[in-house]
Amino acid sequence: MQRRRVVRVPASSANLGPGFDVLAAALSLRLEVEVVETGQFAIETDLDIARDRRNLIVRAFERLHPSDGFSFRIRSEIPLSGGLGSSAAAIVAGLTAADHLFELDADVFKLACEIEGHPDNVAAAIHGGVVVCADGTVTRIEPPTGLEGLLVVPHEAVRTAAARAALPKQVPMADAVHNVAHVALLTLGLARGDWDLVGRGLDDRLHEPHRAHLYPKSAELVQDARKLGALGATISGAGPTVLVWSHYEQTAAVAEALRERAAGWAQVLRVPFETQGADVVEVV
Repeated sequence: MQRRRVVRVPASSANLGPGFDVLAAALSLRLEVEVVETGQFAIETDLDIARDRRNLIVRAFERLHPSDGFSFRIRSEIPLSGGLGSSAAAIVAGLTAADHLFELDADVFKLACEIEGHPDNVAAAIHGGVVVCADGTVTRIEPPTGLEGLLVVPHEAVRTAAARAALPKQVPMADAVHNVAHVALLTLGLARGDWDLVGRGLDDRLHEPHRAHLYPKSAELVQDARKLGALGATISGAGPTVLVWSHYEQTAAVAEALRERAAGWAQVLRVPFETQGADVVEVV
């Protein structure tokens, strides 16, 4: 009998405003990979990704077991660029598939962080919900009922390397204090379901202002989000995608306003926060 696993992993948005390299949230766009022991190596996908062993899912899989004799059927709703955790999802998918197929009980989080280079997107992909990464550990917060997300995904991507290069090596003490305070407001607001605290907690001074010149339309939208009826907005990861935070009663109106603003340069997606992390949805 052919060994087979189907693994589904959510997209993620890192930083969440002030939580640079610390906070992330899972979003309900999914990567799905079906790994089947067919006797020969193959990658089947309609995506514009590598179809050989350079493929990130396969590279992650091979950290735990050779991929010889396995076919990888890959589907994804996650944009491949824009700051929505597509690489983290691929890494987690490959590791999870190998771990389940061969019953290895591997430390998937540790291995995924080694491959990805940072923990935030990986943690959200594995655990779902909102995650706080500190000292090699992950603390999870359940997204409050009624909190919804809207994504504004620009047609033009920004290279992550360029976004990283735009960051200063040092920041003023006042900016660091500002971000500490706003991370506290945001996490407390999420834990309590306090919309005022969530909205107040989204403001950042460590990375978004320094990268604004790379995606001026996205940066302007972050500044204007409250005027459009949202709780606020944040740049997703290194950008240029914008995560717009909304209470469900306002989401439809906010979405309409965003579509008007995004016409011609971005698409708008209504994407709930995802409570479920990576899972094996079928085992044969």
